[in-house]
Amino acid sequence: MEQSLNKKKANKAALLFVVKLLFFYFLFSQGNLFMNSVMSEGGKYYNAFISENLNYIQGLRTILIVPAVWIIKLFGFYAIYNEIDVMVVNGPLLRVNYSCLGLGVMSFFTAFVIAFPAKLKAKFRLFVIGMIMIYVLNVGRIAGLGVLLCFFESQRDNFTYHHEIFNIIVYICIFLLLYLYIKKNTNSLSKTNPDQ
Repeated sequence: MEQSLNKKKANKAALLFVVKLLFFYFLFSQGNLFMNSVMSEGGKYYNAFISENLNYIQGLRTILIVPAVWIIKLFGFYAIYNEIDVMVVNGPLLRVNYSCLGLGVMSFFTAFVIAFPAKLKAKFRLFVIGMIMIYVLNVGRIAGLGVLLCFFESQRDNFTYHHEIFNIIVYICIFLLLYLYIKKNTNSLSKTNPDQ
């Protein structure tokens, strides 16, 4: 009897987790797409005030581009940039579009952190570590593309799937991080509740 009651509680908790995860992922991913439309000139819901004063998407783009250019320069290439492009002299022109920002990955990760039942301190730590990891990987991707496409000029046409490769690498890293996080938090929960 007690075992079936525990199983029902576990099933209810798992279902609640999935519902929260899907809800928050949809909210964040679609919210970011909507805000991109609000902040992009020519977007369906463009608002000049918001675009000029609250454009977090351009802010994210800038904090990805600037360090990537620094890294490219460390490899001895001359690179210049504007608000959306990185141009490596005698190398590639890299356009950092909305899809390059990793907001979909960040939306999933944030939704998971919110939905997973754990203490607030552990959630906050996971959130900070995960966001830094996603950011560093994305800067590395942009810089890596700039450097690799300079070294291997003849292979420029073969780097068309870098978004997919980046997403796969980031999701693998996120799932490893989440696995370790869940394992640690599940172990600490079972230690505090030995009768379960």
